[in-house]
Amino acid sequence: MPSYTVTVATGSQWFAGTDDYIYLSLVGSAGCSEKHLLDKPFYNDFERGAVDSYNVVVDDELGDIQLIRIEKRKYWLHDDWYLKYITLKTPCGDYIEFPCYRWISGESEIVLRDGRAKLACDDQIHILKQHRRKELETRQKEYRWMEWNPGFPLSIDAKCHKDLPRDIQFDSEKGVDFVLNYSKAMENLFINRFMHMFQSSWSDFADFEKIFLRISNTISEQVMNHWQEDLMFGYQFLNGCNPVLIQRCVKLPENLPVTTEMVECSLERQLTLEQEVELGNIFVVDFKLLDGIDVNKTDPCTLQFLAAPICLLYKNLANKIVPIAIQLNQVPGDENPIFLPSDAKSDWLLAKIWVRSCDFHIHQTITHLLRTHLVSEVFGIALYRQLPAVHPIFKLLVAHVRFTVAINTKAREQLICKYGLFDKANATGGGGHVQMVQKSMQDLTYSSLCFPEAIKARGMDNTEDIPYYFYRDDGLLVWEAIREFTAEVVDIYYESDQVVEGDQELQDFVKDVYMYGMRGKKASGFPESIKTKEKLSEYLTVVIFTASAQHAAVNFGQYDWYSWIPNAPPTMRAPPPKVKGVVTIEQIVDMLPDRGRSCWHLGAVWALSQFQDNELFLGMYPEEHFIETPVKEAMARFRKKLDTIVSVIAERNKKKKLPYYYLSPDRIPNSVAI
Repeated sequence: MPSYTVTVATGSQWFAGTDDYIYLSLVGSAGCSEKHLLDKPFYNDFERGAVDSYNVVVDDELGDIQLIRIEKRKYWLHDDWYLKYITLKTPCGDYIEFPCYRWISGESEIVLRDGRAKLACDDQIHILKQHRRKELETRQKEYRWMEWNPGFPLSIDAKCHKDLPRDIQFDSEKGVDFVLNYSKAMENLFINRFMHMFQSSWSDFADFEKIFLRISNTISEQVMNHWQEDLMFGYQFLNGCNPVLIQRCVKLPENLPVTTEMVECSLERQLTLEQEVELGNIFVVDFKLLDGIDVNKTDPCTLQFLAAPICLLYKNLANKIVPIAIQLNQVPGDENPIFLPSDAKSDWLLAKIWVRSCDFHIHQTITHLLRTHLVSEVFGIALYRQLPAVHPIFKLLVAHVRFTVAINTKAREQLICKYGLFDKANATGGGGHVQMVQKSMQDLTYSSLCFPEAIKARGMDNTEDIPYYFYRDDGLLVWEAIREFTAEVVDIYYESDQVVEGDQELQDFVKDVYMYGMRGKKASGFPESIKTKEKLSEYLTVVIFTASAQHAAVNFGQYDWYSWIPNAPPTMRAPPPKVKGVVTIEQIVDMLPDRGRSCWHLGAVWALSQFQDNELFLGMYPEEHFIETPVKEAMARFRKKLDTIVSVIAERNKKKKLPYYYLSPDRIPNSVAI
């Protein structure tokens, strides 16, 4: 009688093993086997990290094995089981791999296909077509769209983490408890004694050192030592946490009535301001998004304030970017002066602090939350709803949406919800952050997620003209490596543009993103369909780059740049000045966050800057969804290119007092998971 050897691999994460009864059935072209209990006497089967083998003898020839069915039945207590893969050795000696990488919960069953990636047009056998259709029908019932707030990209229909489908939950929910993590961060930083001291001001700038973890030769120490300098202020727009706002000024803003006479002491080329604009030496950062945003009023004992500045910057003869004019609100007037480097030191310092604070708000809510977290969640939900596990695009992208829906659900549960942690320390808490996302949706375009296009649209693409923009330089290297990799994968599975256009599952995925994620807005520029291999490769590059490189660039430097509180205050406790020449350094210190808010802010940026345990970095694909040699070879070439980029960045950083490493591939996690 025919005998098969079945090898079963159980996951190595916590609680992956099971004591339940596991049954296996084989479905072949010539018939189906009986249900076989996988059990060895006097042996603990399916332990965490185990690889177990069993002999399965069938009565009749089954022909080519098309599917395997796994059933889990209760033994004593219900537990979940994480099945990595099953390998089948046939009576002929052939090996067939069945990737799974899924949780099997309660008393349930799953049906697996072999690991070869297939488009729908490749399936000619009825049972395989039916399996494909049923998988998507089941997923679409589990992965439902929901509007968390009007105008937001749609998110997953789940009120809390435990409501999520098991396959996209964190392995351990405790690891992503924001309250626990922030409190633990404050304890690790030895600042928890200050965490309840709201309304208690610091005595001077040096007093902030009581909560500052001084580590020599780090970016955070450089920030503490040089934060008041114009060079450090300008540098952060290029290579800090929010390097996406600065743009070349092609015309002076009409609502910023600055003149050559005002700034001539900053212009080193003996030219007029207008001439400097024509030469491309003037840059602008406009925080108009913050105009009209409601300020945080959740604490009646503390008044908090916002501004909406316009900051003009200048490229000096050393090719460094420095500020030359700051107006703290959008409407010019006598009570909205333009602050200049030639003003009193305290006036100019306060103006820069306001800009840094506003930059923090835009960074956290738009650059970080909306444009990486929420966008990646849209891609993730659409992926699970429209692409079956056998589809090559699902196999390619699933690693890049790992834990993204889970972290966002946890954030909606604890962080950005009403009375959440975001309200504790931030001036845009209490609803202002929601208004910001709603306003910013009109600027969330497909082209703005295409890294080279976004850089060019801001006039920041000339490497000789702007030589110290490492975010741009490293980002372009990583973007190109991802694009080449996705193009290779597309070439393997799509023979022509016609095959791309005819892939209905792919088109449904793209349409789901457009209709639900981007709310069907044509102005977003998101494609409703994809018709060519080149456009498909670009689209896949956007998905992977956003989830990996872009998130890394704007997330993991938060402790570096935000741990010195005066450099990026999360709130201000006095309104922007209406006149010059009256503010003192003592008054500036009083405007900065109190001790309690400073500590919650510090706990947050520390926790957000840490990698997950067992982090998977760009190019790492330990879950072998693909089994074909050509794709594995493409992955190997991808990793080799990434290793080269790591070396290039490391060599450059050797000569830098302020190294830029956020886009080094060995520091870029595969997905948004923190």
